[in-house]
Amino acid sequence: MAPRASPPDGGWGWMIVAGCFLVTICTRAVTRCISIFFVEFQAYFGQDYARTAWIHSIVDCATMLCAPLGSFISNHVSCQVGIMLGGLLSSTGLILSSFATSLEHLYLSLGVLTGLGFALCYSPAIAMVGKYFNKRKALAYGIAMSGSGIGTFILAPVVQLLIEQFSWRGALLILGGFVLNLCVCGALMRPIALEEDRKTVPGLLEKDYVPEAQKQDLKRMSLCSPLIKTWSHECLCYCSWKEYDFLLMPGFMVLAVSVLFMAYGCSPLFVYLVPYALSVGVSHHQAAFLMSILGVIDIIGNITFGWLTDRRCLKKHRYFCYLFAVGMDGLCCLFLPVLQNFPLLVPFSFTFGYFDGAYVTLIPVVTADVVGTSSLSSALGVVYFLHAIPYLVSPPVAGWLVDTTGSYTASFLLCGFSMIFSSVLLCFARLAKKMKRTHLKSLSTDTHSKQHIWTNGAIAYSVTGELDQKDAEFLPVDTNSYSNR
Repeated sequence: MAPRASPPDGGWGWMIVAGCFLVTICTRAVTRCISIFFVEFQAYFGQDYARTAWIHSIVDCATMLCAPLGSFISNHVSCQVGIMLGGLLSSTGLILSSFATSLEHLYLSLGVLTGLGFALCYSPAIAMVGKYFNKRKALAYGIAMSGSGIGTFILAPVVQLLIEQFSWRGALLILGGFVLNLCVCGALMRPIALEEDRKTVPGLLEKDYVPEAQKQDLKRMSLCSPLIKTWSHECLCYCSWKEYDFLLMPGFMVLAVSVLFMAYGCSPLFVYLVPYALSVGVSHHQAAFLMSILGVIDIIGNITFGWLTDRRCLKKHRYFCYLFAVGMDGLCCLFLPVLQNFPLLVPFSFTFGYFDGAYVTLIPVVTADVVGTSSLSSALGVVYFLHAIPYLVSPPVAGWLVDTTGSYTASFLLCGFSMIFSSVLLCFARLAKKMKRTHLKSLSTDTHSKQHIWTNGAIAYSVTGELDQKDAEFLPVDTNSYSNR
């Protein structure tokens, strides 16, 4: 297949968007709905908040921790194979969870196995959208990522109904069958060849503009181990040398640190929104409805923010749109402890859901702007990998604070300040970069203005520097008098 010069921005790309949409339903929406099982698990196994919260934490952690593995399989085997394998693993994990006899059993089956399956599906599907779209990338991501919101809106009341009709065991068994649809999604992921993806080691060695020293380095790296000799040494050596060079980019480093704080702040809310609503007197159906509201508004945030940031007036400011959305979600968390009835929790679900959908849509877009499309799959694997530790730690820490203080206030305040710090860090980093660029530009302009060139007979002089007023007056006179001879 001949490589394309640029992404098609349509055609089969819309089927890729549809496939990614279904992947986000089966992965992120199902993960969110695990919080509906929280009270059931706590009551059945007789455990406290902190121990029960580890289930959701391990699912999220495994999904993000194994994201680089999903990217690796996608890059070196096939995106289709990776997603289909992930669908089988996640379905197996949910089915085994329906037979659980202890929390430890759920940690392994629902946490590790299901999370691993989701990891093999999530980041490759998202990266594939970026390969098919360029001009309408944010809109395509908005539609694809809205599956998380639509899935939450539909699945939250359905899961609650399944629990009431078939108990939590039956509900998990049915969800296990549902996520097998990931195998269908994998079949839609037709690979595409772009010219920038064909920059392999042999191609570089033939280029005249590649320095000779770099060519020698590449030749040496192609002999680095017997394993690489056996399994496409050119591909693996080049990937090990070039695929993760974006890790040293200052822009990516700042983004990575901010992602750690953002991930810490966003995860506990999806775990504790339903238990918090129940603790302030909201009924079970109303609490599940809050998750549905959050999910459907999440869709609006996905699509509208994706569409808006593709407009010419905002396309250059997608970075600031992202940090604004993260900061607004942080403010919502700070106000949550004073919202203690259903009519007040509804506006919270609207606001938090909208900005959650907004920044989730912009994560792959901002990442692509920082590292480029050719490194997007690997970069997204790293970005989602960085979500792993905060996702693992934050819900149990929040549960420990609830057990210790007897209130959700400290947990939600910590989440809010963490997300606000993430936003402020990005803002200061971008402002510092802009000030440095302005300073360098002004220095360049000053140096240009201080350069004077004149001719003395057949000899040309170039003088750079500051001339005092006396020299500035003397030189033109001297030059003119000499030229009149």
